[in-house]
Amino acid sequence: MNILAPFQKKSKDVSSQVFKASRRDFIKIGGMLTGGLVLGINFFSCNEKGKKISTLAPNVYLRITSDGEVVIIAHRSEMGQGIRTSLPLIVADELGANWSKVRIIQAEGDEKTYGSQNTDGSFSVRMFYKPMREAGAIAKLLLIQAAAQKWDVPITECDTENSQVIHKTSNKSIGFGELVETAKNSPIPALKDIKLKDRTQFNMIGHQTPIIDLHDIVSGKAIFGIDAVVENMKIAVIKRCPTLGGKVKSFDDKKTLSIPGVIKVIPIKGGDIPPTIEKPLSGVAVIAENTWAAIKGRDALEVEWDLGPNAQYDSTKQLEELTQEVQKSGTLRRNRGDFNKAKAGAKQLIEHTYIAPYLAHATVEPPNALAVIKNGSCEIWAPTQHPQGARDAVASALGINAEKVKVNVTLLGGGFGRKSKPDFIVEAAILAKESGLPIKVQWTREDDLHHDFFHALSVQRIVATIDQDNKLSGWNHHIAYPSISATFDAAVLQAADGELGQGATDFPYNVPSIKVETHDAKAHLRIGWLRSVRNIPQVFAIGTMLDEIAEARKMDPIAQALELLGDDRSITFNEEMVNGTYTNYGENISDYPWETARMKNVIQRVAKEAGWGKKLSSGSALGFAAHRSFLTYVACIVEVSVDSNKKISIHNVHYAVDCGTAVNIDRVKSQFEGGAQFSASLALKSEITVKNGRVVQNNYDGYQIIRMPESPKQIHVHIIDSEAKPTGVGEPPVPPFTPALCNAIYAATGKRIYKLPIDLTS
Repeated sequence: MNILAPFQKKSKDVSSQVFKASRRDFIKIGGMLTGGLVLGINFFSCNEKGKKISTLAPNVYLRITSDGEVVIIAHRSEMGQGIRTSLPLIVADELGANWSKVRIIQAEGDEKTYGSQNTDGSFSVRMFYKPMREAGAIAKLLLIQAAAQKWDVPITECDTENSQVIHKTSNKSIGFGELVETAKNSPIPALKDIKLKDRTQFNMIGHQTPIIDLHDIVSGKAIFGIDAVVENMKIAVIKRCPTLGGKVKSFDDKKTLSIPGVIKVIPIKGGDIPPTIEKPLSGVAVIAENTWAAIKGRDALEVEWDLGPNAQYDSTKQLEELTQEVQKSGTLRRNRGDFNKAKAGAKQLIEHTYIAPYLAHATVEPPNALAVIKNGSCEIWAPTQHPQGARDAVASALGINAEKVKVNVTLLGGGFGRKSKPDFIVEAAILAKESGLPIKVQWTREDDLHHDFFHALSVQRIVATIDQDNKLSGWNHHIAYPSISATFDAAVLQAADGELGQGATDFPYNVPSIKVETHDAKAHLRIGWLRSVRNIPQVFAIGTMLDEIAEARKMDPIAQALELLGDDRSITFNEEMVNGTYTNYGENISDYPWETARMKNVIQRVAKEAGWGKKLSSGSALGFAAHRSFLTYVACIVEVSVDSNKKISIHNVHYAVDCGTAVNIDRVKSQFEGGAQFSASLALKSEITVKNGRVVQNNYDGYQIIRMPESPKQIHVHIIDSEAKPTGVGEPPVPPFTPALCNAIYAATGKRIYKLPIDLTS
């Protein structure tokens, strides 16, 4: 199993084949797009010679009605990142539609109809940008052909604008709706016959378009998972075993059943190791008429646990053990030159160990799911990032065919990777089957923090050598953390290639000797992916170490970064990988190369915009870091001040971003603004600790997220104008922020940060 698949979706040469929807297609999409001109968009990939080699299956449907409305089915999950806006926007812009006449319908979870709908890994736009444009262009050509036939003019004299076809010579116009009947009877043009717009012709791509859900969200009309309701619905909360691998030994529900509103108490099997992402944890569910009764019933429930193999686990002790472990030689994963020789000849050696804690997703909307079972079928309403994964997991748990499971995707009140795991959805399905009632499983904040798929703790040791000529001559990076792979295979003790390829093995700098080593680290909790994944601890360590190296070399950190990147070139890493590969976020390195020129460009841009080198008052300073993740180049400068009470204030954050073609500027900026807030939480506040196998933190008082007074005051996002293919924007804001913040704090106070979250009092 490729556990990094959610953030390694290949988009190599993805193209489209547009077809007219058949009667079977109307049935397949539930009649959502009946009438008018209805086109399906089937995606496929090609080999290097352009031959179709595999069908990716996402059939995105587009309908133009007789009144000119354009209806597009959105097949990705919306959690604030704007994907329900950005993908349809691409179609609409290429089509020439009036955005006010575009309506979006959310697709249900159905792989056979829509292909993979897994909304993880910052790949949706990069994967579907070209095919969506092709679909819009084909629909546009059908309408132009219909208008040209009506007017008896060449199609070359026609174009589309504002949901009309325009005859450029006579300035005549006709609405899309009037052309539908003619267009739907015309043959579908071949891809070779369409011409995509020049980027200078875009009206929405590369501009700012508010998300389509904005009004409903701010007015309270939007439907999130927690808002879903059906007739006779009951609420379930679950008392889950507090330790990984533990199980219910026995329980007494007498007090629970005496509480008004409590209906049933049902045990749930679970507690397997490895836990995987679809299995529920072992526990006992309380089903009640309302949430309050269910929670009070759970409080009264008496459960005896078999706490299993992790009953004595202590996260502090594991960090101490891993700190000792990384002092040893590890498993070699990347090698360049001779580090031992560089070390022996060094003028100066810098060595530090960097520690980062467990992190939780802590989405504002905790996990929840509603399940109804009727006539052997199951219908789900859930805030899920991975509808097909949920569908398949529910079918497996119930022992029914996946075609008998329907997953309705609601809006998500935050995701960050947590809601791509369907365990909470399976819980609802199992309880609906066992109780014979419509069941909504509602996790509390305490449930969420105690039973997450955690971002793993991490210990890293970096040894750097500076030679007699004041050059950085050697880099030795030791890494130890429980791998995400251990969630699927308990025997896995070291990081996967895809995890290391998020800052460690893709260390891009022109250093003669590079050695990356990994060490054993056993998983004692459910480990999962969280926004930007292993970039978080790896780039924290790398970015702060580079700043310290620059100081030792008496160099400006930005000047050093530009020097170490070297000449403009494309970098490959596979020739230096040892018994592994560089995954490049699932893309072929030749299609999405690591380009030093693009990284240098964002570094120079952020330095200019932030006023790097300007004089600040005492106790204030700037810090810098840069990183490429999810194929996007980001440089970050953070401005802080630290007062006499050690209070940190973040005054300005500057990002320079090269994400290729920026489809929706509004959402790119929002992702980076949110990314800075998210990162500030992780750097300054967030930490999960475990004692006796149990998570210590219970709510936002213990696991804190940034509050408004502590948040960055101004966040500036500078987007590089680019014609390159689009790349990710959801996760790239996170990695460079923390080292930039740490470096700014050092410049302001003289205190280096080697452990997260930041604590200036220790």
